[in-house]
Amino acid sequence: MESNRHDPVTPAGTVVVGVDGSKPSDQALDWATEQAALEHRTLTLVHALGPMGTSGTAWLDQAGVNRRDILEAMRGDGHDLLDRARERALRRHPHLEVREVLRMVDPREALLELSQDATMVVLGSRGRGPVRSLVLGSVSAGVSRHAACPVVVLRPRNVGVVRRGVLVGADGTPRSRASLEFAYRQASLRRLPLTVLHCFWDAAGVSAASRIVAAGEEGVEDERLLLAESVSGMTEKFPDVSVRLELARGLADDALVRLSQQMDLVVVGYHPMRPLAGLVYGSVASTVLEHASCIVAVVPEPDVAVPAEATPDTAADTARDTASDTGAVEELSAPDVPA
Repeated sequence: MESNRHDPVTPAGTVVVGVDGSKPSDQALDWATEQAALEHRTLTLVHALGPMGTSGTAWLDQAGVNRRDILEAMRGDGHDLLDRARERALRRHPHLEVREVLRMVDPREALLELSQDATMVVLGSRGRGPVRSLVLGSVSAGVSRHAACPVVVLRPRNVGVVRRGVLVGADGTPRSRASLEFAYRQASLRRLPLTVLHCFWDAAGVSAASRIVAAGEEGVEDERLLLAESVSGMTEKFPDVSVRLELARGLADDALVRLSQQMDLVVVGYHPMRPLAGLVYGSVASTVLEHASCIVAVVPEPDVAVPAEATPDTAADTARDTASDTGAVEELSAPDVPA
């Protein structure tokens, strides 16, 4: 066992997890601990107290309160919290290398900075207070949009539901490779089946909820070819992963939220898009993070320029492209329930 207390220097490739002592934070810590052990990586525990070092505590001096004493007490509480988190992690994996980071900055600032060298950032879905929490929804959303590495958010889940593994979308472009590889790797590490799905928009999907395309359905040969090409090379790289390729009609947010009820993990790619499409995609990402019934991983993907001749001329074309590009991550028998 090697543990470096309160070390602000984190090694490259570390698994970063935000901790604040809440139940969602503990769930995120347990998941991150397992991930670090599976990948033989360092686990970095992060707790941020907020920007309390300057103007945030100026009022204490005016009230006759010793600001230094308050800040030292806050730091002491933060170190104690981190130590308890470290002990929890080491109970599960005694040989894990653990680092602790305490920052007097906004949680998003701390996490985004650490994401530059991390392999992933792990957060719970909500915390316990606007200052102490690293895992408030606004923090999860903000970090997932701007982090330099994948962000995993431990969403609340229904107990007793049979789960069907990892779900990831593919849009047939190089930018989706990062999401695909992340999903394959998680399926391999955690010995889970993987569903790779391409969601597309056509006239049949306009008036109906998202649905899986039947295996023998005709007229979707191009979509099937695109999906097969998307996973080219992944089977050779991850031969132990059991994979299903599926097509679905409909919008990504509807598909993801509905089908998350059956999944262990949903993987969503995030990348810059055209202005209108970006608005549509942004709503997909935020909807999944807010409403999914399983763990959600948001993977940053490289921006790929869209050829001028391929740029849609209408809002309807843009929405249709977005439904396909975001690769609604989905699985076979979707529950017929409202998203």
